[in-house]
Amino acid sequence: MRAFQLLLAALILLAATPAALAGPDAGGIRHDAPAALRYPDARRLDLIDERFGIKVADPYRWLENDIRTDSNVRDWVDRQNALTRRTIDRLPGRTILRKRMEALLGQGRFTLPRKAGNRYFYGYNSGLERHTPLYVREGLSGTQRLLLDPNSWAEDGGVALAEWAPSPDGRRLLYAVQVAGSDWRTLKILDVDSGRVLDDRVDWVKFSQLAWDGRGEGFFYARFPDPQDGEAFRSATLGQQIFYHRLGQHQAQDQLVHATPKRPRLGHMAQVTSDGRWLLVSSFEGADPRRELRVAELTGGRLKLRMLVRGISNDWRLIGSRGSMLYFITDLGAPNLRVVAIDARNRRRGVQQVVAERTDSLAGGSLIGSRLILAYAAGAQTVAELVELDGRRVGDVPLPGVGAAAGFSGRDGDPETFFSFSGFTNPPSIYRFDTATLRFDLFARPDLSFDPDQFGIEQVSYPSKDGTLIPMTVIRKKALAASGKPAPTILYGYGGFNISLTPGYSATRLAWLEQGGVYAVANLRGGGEYGRAWYDAGRAANKQNVFDDFIAAGEWLKAQGYTTKDGLAIEGRSNGGLLVGAVVNQRPDLFAAALPAVGVMDMLRFDRFTAGRYWIKDYGSPDREEDFRLLHSYSPYHNIRVGRDYPAILVKTADTDDRVVPAHSFKYAAALQAADLGPRPRLLRVDTRAGHGSGKPVDKLIDEYADSYAFAAYYTGLSIRDEP
Repeated sequence: MRAFQLLLAALILLAATPAALAGPDAGGIRHDAPAALRYPDARRLDLIDERFGIKVADPYRWLENDIRTDSNVRDWVDRQNALTRRTIDRLPGRTILRKRMEALLGQGRFTLPRKAGNRYFYGYNSGLERHTPLYVREGLSGTQRLLLDPNSWAEDGGVALAEWAPSPDGRRLLYAVQVAGSDWRTLKILDVDSGRVLDDRVDWVKFSQLAWDGRGEGFFYARFPDPQDGEAFRSATLGQQIFYHRLGQHQAQDQLVHATPKRPRLGHMAQVTSDGRWLLVSSFEGADPRRELRVAELTGGRLKLRMLVRGISNDWRLIGSRGSMLYFITDLGAPNLRVVAIDARNRRRGVQQVVAERTDSLAGGSLIGSRLILAYAAGAQTVAELVELDGRRVGDVPLPGVGAAAGFSGRDGDPETFFSFSGFTNPPSIYRFDTATLRFDLFARPDLSFDPDQFGIEQVSYPSKDGTLIPMTVIRKKALAASGKPAPTILYGYGGFNISLTPGYSATRLAWLEQGGVYAVANLRGGGEYGRAWYDAGRAANKQNVFDDFIAAGEWLKAQGYTTKDGLAIEGRSNGGLLVGAVVNQRPDLFAAALPAVGVMDMLRFDRFTAGRYWIKDYGSPDREEDFRLLHSYSPYHNIRVGRDYPAILVKTADTDDRVVPAHSFKYAAALQAADLGPRPRLLRVDTRAGHGSGKPVDKLIDEYADSYAFAAYYTGLSIRDEP
């Protein structure tokens, strides 16, 4: 700590008595900071914008400057991290939680295999490797061979293996390198036989699929223009284009396949059907799944894209092809989605229905062998079934229990596929499934250092403010449920972008549950659990419904005796960080602690940075008066309620988050710390050489959640013990 006042704060922390740091066992729920905190000074600007007749102060706009180039921002962040580190390191149980999370993550685990030629490619982490190495087998029962070990790429673990795709014959591997958690990628090629990295290199790739052509001679990718100096992690991403790279050529020679210079806000994605015959280019305006489609036949000659679906009006998800027939999941005339086919050579045949819409929302699908596997979201769980290409139902895919399935990739003509299956307290196991014989076999199952049967999963529902019933899952020890006693609880939510919260295992969450805590996951409106209507009910003008749903969840957990009056913490990431920030402002009395991570906190300027423009379909545009007034009404940064007692808040972000730029969290934390909000702390934790979440090394992941849950435990009254 460089500033005198922070040195003084550090001395106070060091001088704190054991009783002051003893936590709940020493006298109940904590309503104060572990010691008197003095926050780093944050310079206030006399800056006021007036828009649509509303005057809006923005005193901390200087914190939008890039942390890499502005020494004042870097100094302020360093002092914030120092204060946070000294505070959290002295919380009871932090070391115990970290040790247990390390043990739970110390088990070997596989990623889903991908088949190319006769080779199987997959990731395997022996436990606490920072990143998961990539392996290959010759045949299903062959000996695994190491292909890529990203753990050797950087001493600090700041360089990761991101997306990867083997060529159709399995002779080459196209892979993406991710630095410091950024969304930017560099593409490289590995010769699988020799293990040699080829000279090919493609830079400035972002938000791209990796799509080999059918002959393995090159691949399609999406990229943006080179960013200006110093703007790579801040400036809005505009002008995305699709290129084709032929192996052995320099990137400057890559063929431009598709661009829309008159509509620079459009994003584009390239896909190639599994038979290598068709290139599909999707164009879209934001995170909303609606898109228009162009198609070209890959004959080896000159590419000629033709319009397949005109207008950005509906959701179209390619799930396979046979001959010239392309199969899609779409919401055209079906809010809960259906399967249709379009003839790529004869668009005049129109859209042909294959599987009609059902009550359950169609979450995904694949054409494998000669059949379709369709996954339906039955609430927050997955139900999968097998269907013939004429729509006739074959039967259910025999999933191994109640939970969520993922994967099911494959190709026409090969009946083999793999899927993972997991639950809230069961790590993912991987299965091989044959669509012709309906047989499935275990491919890999992780070892367990705990007994999943000691935990109970309760599916409940509760009324929101307007009476809508909201589903929620509550996880806790069976013994705790049998006792009827309330316990400190973490409530998690997201509620946006048509994303479904389905059962999934988390080792860090399990460490909280083992200590006797409760964990609840609310399936808020704005998610994708119940089709288009559920999504629409929580976005744009309906965004307040999401906050109401989350507040009602907290009230219900208290009223039903799951948690105590002062025992509720809330957690959310990204859009969920916005959720946490908004509901803390609206109901600060309801929560004891809050954990907003990488959140969108300034709703009036979110569209000015990196990927923010993609979110307008969900949030609305700050440039439209109606949207501006709504955004201003709930923006976390602008609605802090001075004079109210706020919960303890740990704001989390990372210095290289170029999805939700860290300025959101910086400005929000500075505003919290400057306001009179009661005695509990408002801390800022900033990871270095990390981004929005993907590519984060395991050790940094453990550190983040040990900090978070020790903080939540201290302020909700959860006692952390070596032997829970």
